Amino acid sequence: MQLNSSPDVAARLNTYPVPYKKKLEQLRKLILTTAKGIPEIKVLEETLKWNEPAYLVKKGSTIRIDWKPKKPDQYAIYFKCTSKLVKAFRSVFGDTFNYENNRAIVFKLEDTVPEKKLKQCIAAALQYHVVKELPELGMRKTIS
Repeated sequence: MQLNSSPDVAARLNTYPVPYKKKLEQLRKLILTTAKGIPEIKVLEETLKWNEPAYLVKKGSTIRIDWKPKKPDQYAIYFKCTSKLVKAFRSVFGDTFNYENNRAIVFKLEDTVPEKKLKQCIAAALQYHVVKELPELGMRKTIS
């Protein structure tokens, strides 16, 4: 997979408070790892949208990550609010995650991120236009 990364993303990540920068870098790594594991994804674009690190692929839905001063005790991974993504995440994973309406999965600094389950959410977003008609976007419940 080819990563087309804007230098603006690294610059933006450097503006976050250190503990949240580390958490956002972990989310970034999870997005990149997930994308690399999907053979159909040939190019991943990493850029800024609304001044937030954003990840775009052909046939996918944009994923963004951010920490906001207005909500200083949390950070989040954002999905297109008009998609079926967060609704499907709720259906499959229930209260495993904390959600912000139909647009985000939200974490506190001290939260342990359930990576296997979050990778399924990320994979569904990265393949959204391929899986959007499948029940629960083709995701399945996992044990861990």
